[in-house]
Amino acid sequence: MRLVFMGTPQFAVPCLEQILSDGYQVAGVFTQPDRPQGRGYKLAPPPVKELALAHQIPVFQPKTLRDGQALATLQELKPDLIVVVAYGRILPADILELPPLGCINVHGSLLPKYRGAAPIQWSVINGDPTTGITTMYMAEGMDTGDMILKTETPIGPQETAGQLFGRLSLLGAQCLSDTLKLVKAGKAPRQPQNHDLATLAPMLTKCDGLLSFKKTAQELFNLIRGCSPWPGAFTYIQGRMIKVHRVRVHPGLCGPPGRVIDCQRFIVACGQGALEFLEVQPQCKGRMSGPQFLCGCRMAPGEDLVCCIDPDEQNPYL
Repeated sequence: MRLVFMGTPQFAVPCLEQILSDGYQVAGVFTQPDRPQGRGYKLAPPPVKELALAHQIPVFQPKTLRDGQALATLQELKPDLIVVVAYGRILPADILELPPLGCINVHGSLLPKYRGAAPIQWSVINGDPTTGITTMYMAEGMDTGDMILKTETPIGPQETAGQLFGRLSLLGAQCLSDTLKLVKAGKAPRQPQNHDLATLAPMLTKCDGLLSFKKTAQELFNLIRGCSPWPGAFTYIQGRMIKVHRVRVHPGLCGPPGRVIDCQRFIVACGQGALEFLEVQPQCKGRMSGPQFLCGCRMAPGEDLVCCIDPDEQNPYL
């Protein structure tokens, strides 16, 4: 079975490795263009490109799939099947219809839940106890195609999105391997999705990491885990932005939302319960413990330390 693989980030690497280990012929790899990274903004290749080049697989990095050139390239490659894993582009109809065996996708959720670009992050942010991998035949809608296989896994109570990414990437590789065996044998099932149960998982932005202390402590705890490592959770205190890396929930503590109610342990009251800031990072500085940060806060007599409550409203305690 002759394949073309489309993928970009590290999440897709185990799937390509599995395809190669299973002995399939990979005629070419499509991935996103190189992007500037780091302080020097040097162009860096996507992880999938690095793996493909290491195996002498032709790599294609079109800026668009809709100008006819990508279609022409695929027609020359003549794949039986296209495998897509976190590619980052929507495939147009003419490409979806090209391979005789269709196009299949490895998606990081139990569809139809969490269709979209950030299913793993939103499963953590929403405090879900489980998630998983779904392989599916691709259709023109966003993650709307018929499902092939599903694999479920629990989400750990302390697990971050980054940690879950790593686990699901390996789970996705095994699920893809099982799927390709079924496709090759002509025995792959097609289970239509219940579109009434569909939920969306839009791409996160940096603003999504801003903590609103009107929410419960547990909700913020989940948000911090779901935004790790990107976009990262943050708040403002005394006008300074601080990143929040690790916290502990104190459900029995209370106070005005956003107020630091324990200046020894850096505990902040929320809409319900409180959060202890275990590890934070002030702007342009390294990580430090919550108490270490508070040691650098100069307070006037009787002054309360208050974190920004809500990005859209004036903090009544400032």
